[in-house]
Amino acid sequence: MPYDPKPTKYPFPENTDGHYLVVKKNDGAVFDKDYPYIDNSKGYKFRAAVMRILVQVIARPVAYLVLGLKVKGKENLKKHKKELSKGVISVANHVHLYDYIAEMLVFWRRKTRIIVWDKNMRGENKYLIRYNGGIPVPVGDMKATAAMSKAVTDYLKGGGWLHIAAEGSMWEYYMPIRPFKTGAAHFAYIADVPVLPCAFSYREPKGLLKLIYKQGMFTFNVGEPLFIDKSLPKNEAVIDLTKRAHEACCRLAGIAPEENPYPPVFKDSKRVDYYTEFYGK
Repeated sequence: MPYDPKPTKYPFPENTDGHYLVVKKNDGAVFDKDYPYIDNSKGYKFRAAVMRILVQVIARPVAYLVLGLKVKGKENLKKHKKELSKGVISVANHVHLYDYIAEMLVFWRRKTRIIVWDKNMRGENKYLIRYNGGIPVPVGDMKATAAMSKAVTDYLKGGGWLHIAAEGSMWEYYMPIRPFKTGAAHFAYIADVPVLPCAFSYREPKGLLKLIYKQGMFTFNVGEPLFIDKSLPKNEAVIDLTKRAHEACCRLAGIAPEENPYPPVFKDSKRVDYYTEFYGK
């Protein structure tokens, strides 16, 4: 098994897609059918361009230092450049507040957009998230959900790069790969684009590095694109691609899929206290 930081200080929720971080502010933003989920205005593009420069100049060294970041598999982006240029959805486990910054640094040429928790788009980090490509998921409004889905689908069909934290929430330093929601595979089906599995794994700090990285150092692993099986009915094709993406992410994180304590597809999935229940430790 790969190195496991075995986090204990975080109150991981019962549901595997649950959030435990508290968003302190709420600006009251309304994410309805008229919200610009893919904002192509000149004002947005200018602010997003400035944010990308700041990410490269400021966030790159900070992210590499804070995460102890290494990247593996980056050659797959060049190897599959043609397929990825037609639109792609990358998926990965969500295990640190800064992990999307790390992903942006790897994919920075593609100006990625990311599906995010609606509360984060109303909270204290709303500008950082929005101008780094954040797309809020509307809640309780079918017309808004349809508008968001159409905007994202059109963006992908136009060659866009979308990132989805398929587990549904952030659990810091968590080693197992939690069940994936089917949203990424759903968009892959309707936009006819591949899913690019990626995964964060951890390295055990040695020597003096233990003083800086008390829990672990991060490696971001980039896989190879997976394609929807259009010979299957839509629902079966979506489940099939979700399972394959989850299995690929497990392997990228150094975990044999059969040894991961969670099933691949989210179905009201509950947290497994895997130290005792799965590994008998």
